Amino acid sequence: MKQAHTLFQTLQSLDGQKYGAYKRLPGTYAYNNFQLAIDHIQADPYAPPSKVRIIIDKATTGIPEDLIDTKLKRIAVSDFLTRNIYSKIHKLTQRQRNYHANIMIDNCGPEILERSAVTITDHFIEVCLEIGLPAKGRKILGTAATHIFKTIVPEIVTQALFYNNVNQAALAEQVTLMKDQHYIRDFLVRQGYIAFVANGSILPRQSGVSQHPLTQAVTFTSPETFEQTLTLPSGKRVTGMAIPEGITLIVGGGYHGKSTLLEALQRGVYPHIVGDGREYVITRDDAMKIRAEDGRSIAHVNIQPFIDNLPGNKDTTQFTTLNASGSTSQAANVIEALEARSSVLLIDEDTSATNFMIRDKRMQQLIAPEKEPITPFAHKVRPLYEDYQVSTILIVGGSGDYFDVADHVLMMDEYVLEDVTTQAHEIAHNTSVQKSYHNPDYFGTITQRTPLTASFKSKGRDGHFKVKGRTTILYNKEQINLAAVEQLVDTSQTNCLALMLAYYQRYLLNDTATLSQAVRKIYQHIDTHGLAAISPYQGHPGNLALPRPQEFYAALNRYRGLQIAQHK
Repeated sequence: MKQAHTLFQTLQSLDGQKYGAYKRLPGTYAYNNFQLAIDHIQADPYAPPSKVRIIIDKATTGIPEDLIDTKLKRIAVSDFLTRNIYSKIHKLTQRQRNYHANIMIDNCGPEILERSAVTITDHFIEVCLEIGLPAKGRKILGTAATHIFKTIVPEIVTQALFYNNVNQAALAEQVTLMKDQHYIRDFLVRQGYIAFVANGSILPRQSGVSQHPLTQAVTFTSPETFEQTLTLPSGKRVTGMAIPEGITLIVGGGYHGKSTLLEALQRGVYPHIVGDGREYVITRDDAMKIRAEDGRSIAHVNIQPFIDNLPGNKDTTQFTTLNASGSTSQAANVIEALEARSSVLLIDEDTSATNFMIRDKRMQQLIAPEKEPITPFAHKVRPLYEDYQVSTILIVGGSGDYFDVADHVLMMDEYVLEDVTTQAHEIAHNTSVQKSYHNPDYFGTITQRTPLTASFKSKGRDGHFKVKGRTTILYNKEQINLAAVEQLVDTSQTNCLALMLAYYQRYLLNDTATLSQAVRKIYQHIDTHGLAAISPYQGHPGNLALPRPQEFYAALNRYRGLQIAQHK
C-alpha cells in the first residue's frame, strides 16, 4: 500500500500531460485515518467517471456499536450515511467550483433500500464514489486533481462519516424508525393483516413525477371499523387502518384519492425515511402490483385459470406469445406473481384490461359460454384467496361485480375513507347477478417453470446486460422493458437486476433448476456475501440497490428470449 502523499506527488507531476496518464493512479493509498482505493480510471474526460472507494475502520468513525449490531440497523445507517455523503459532496463541490470537483455517490429516493454505496462490515465501512478527474480539453489539471484527493475527499470523510460530526439525533431516529417499521411488517403477518396506514400519513405527492409529499394535503384518517393502535418497540403508539387478509375494494369517484392510496400501498413494501409522509404506510413486502401490459412477451405460463378453450384448441397451460393482449398479459402477470410467492395482489381498474376484470350479465347472455375463453378476475378472486390464501386489494370505480366477493369495501371521498361494506353487500344481495359458468369454485394450478440455458445466446460476462435508465435492460440488442413493473423504484435496483440476471445466466441456469429454486439461491448468496458478490468485477459496485425477488421474476419474464422446459 502506498502513502497518500505519493498520490499527491503523482497528480502534480501529471499536470498538463495527456489524459491517459491518469492510468498511473490505480492502487490503494493510506491516509491518516482511512484508505483510498482507486479501482478504475476513466478513459477520457467524457467517459463515465473514475471509481474510488473510501475504506475506514468502523471504530475510527465512532459510530456506536448498538446502532449497527444487526443487519436491519446497518441498512438504516448505510442509507443515512449515503444521504449524508451526498449532501456534503454537494455543499463542498459547490463551494469549490474552481477545482472542477465532480464527485458523486448513489442518490437515494424516499425508500430505504439495501445499497452498495456504503457497506458496513464487522470491521470496516466502505464508501463507493465516482470522481470525474479534471481536465482542460484532454490535458490533465493536476493541481485541481490534487485538491480533490488531498482536501475534498478527506473533508467528506471527516464531515459525513465521523459520528461526532453527523446529526446524531437524526441517525438514531432513522434506526429507530426502521425497527418500528419492521415491527409493523411482522405484526401484519402475525395477526392476519396485509397493510397498515397510519392516521396523519400524507399520501399525495407534489406531482406525478415527484415523490415529495404534497404540502397542505388532506392527511389520512382510518375508518373506525378498521382502526388499530400499535405500541412500537420505540415506545411510540401509532393508530391507523389495518387491512385484513381477504378481498378489499376501494371505491369512489374519479380524482378522490383511490389510486393515490394504492400507489402508497405499493411503495409500502419498502421502508421510508422520516418526513416522507408515508413512514407508517406498511404493506407486506411480497405484495405485487398487477396491471395489463399490452405487447409483453410470455414464456410457457399456465394462464388456464383465466383463459381456456381458445379457438384451435391452443394450449393455455404453457401459453407463449411475443405480443400479449391486455387481458392475456394481465393473466400472466397474476400467475407470475403467484409463482414468485406473492401473498397480496394490488390492482387498479384504471390500468387493467376490462375483459380480464369483469363480464357483465348482459354480455354473458349475448356470448355463449363456450365462445368466451376468458374467466374474469371477478370470478377467480375468491377461489384465489380460499385455495392459496392470496389476498387482493382492488381499486374499482365502474363495476359493482366485486361487491359479491369482497370481504371489505372502503369508499374514498375527497381523500377521506369510509367503511361501506354493509351497504355494498346489501346492494349485491338485492341485485340479480348471473354467476360464472367457468368453474368458479377452484382457482387452478400454479406451475413452477424451469428456464433453459438456450434462453441466452452466449455464456458471456455481464457486459452483455446493459442498463438504460430505471425501466430498461438490454441483453445484447434485446430490450427488457420494465416500465410496467411499478414497484421497481430506483435505477440502482435496475443496475442490480442486470448483474443478477448475468449471475443467474452464468452460475444457476442449468436446464434442471426451477426459477423459484434459482431465485432462492441468488438471494441466499447476496444475503451471505453482500451485493458486491454478484458482480464479476472486484472493488466497486457502488450503484446497486437490492430489488425484491418479485422484480427479478418480472425482469426475467419480460426477456423475449426466455425459453422454458415444456411439461408433459
